[in-house]
Amino acid sequence: MPGEILFSTAYFPPVEYFSLIKDADHIIIDQEENYIKQTYRNRCRILTSNGIMQLSVPVMKGDLLKVRVKEITIDYSKRWQQVHLRAIISSYGKSPYFQFYFEGFEKILLKNHRFLLDLNNDLLGKCLNIMMINKRVSNSDSFEPIQGKDNDFRYRISSKTKSDHVCKPYIQVFCESGFIAGLSILDLIFNTGPRSTDYL
Repeated sequence: MPGEILFSTAYFPPVEYFSLIKDADHIIIDQEENYIKQTYRNRCRILTSNGIMQLSVPVMKGDLLKVRVKEITIDYSKRWQQVHLRAIISSYGKSPYFQFYFEGFEKILLKNHRFLLDLNNDLLGKCLNIMMINKRVSNSDSFEPIQGKDNDFRYRISSKTKSDHVCKPYIQVFCESGFIAGLSILDLIFNTGPRSTDYL
């Protein structure tokens, strides 16, 4: 979709997120919306030898009502970074492009960002750079009411509902039972590397 598109922030977003970014001119991340728990805002799905695994970034204010996304801070009392890094290594250590990209992601995850939005924005920028997708990305200045606009994907890309997005199949590390769609961009990047955009 050319033009401007509106997204919620997301932690290692799903492939669908990037298929929309690829054709857009300007990506706006809504930092003024109220944080919603149990969404892609702080979690992602990766493929392990035991099937799909969900990685979740613990946050400090996530249990409160009406907290803006830009105010959500990360809870470092839990060793989530080590858990996530070990899971990523276990899942993708044998993938074709792991050695090329893991260190870059690891550096971002270990930067100890205070705010979830900053972590997600850093990871988004890294993914776009790897995929050689050059787009203008900015945070919103104000909250945009939900009006069902075609360019508003804040609540249409959800971990709680089945997506209509059709991903072109690619070879995955653990694909004995066939191609698994709906995963984090990590899966696509580690498995296809510089050809990632061909599958969007």
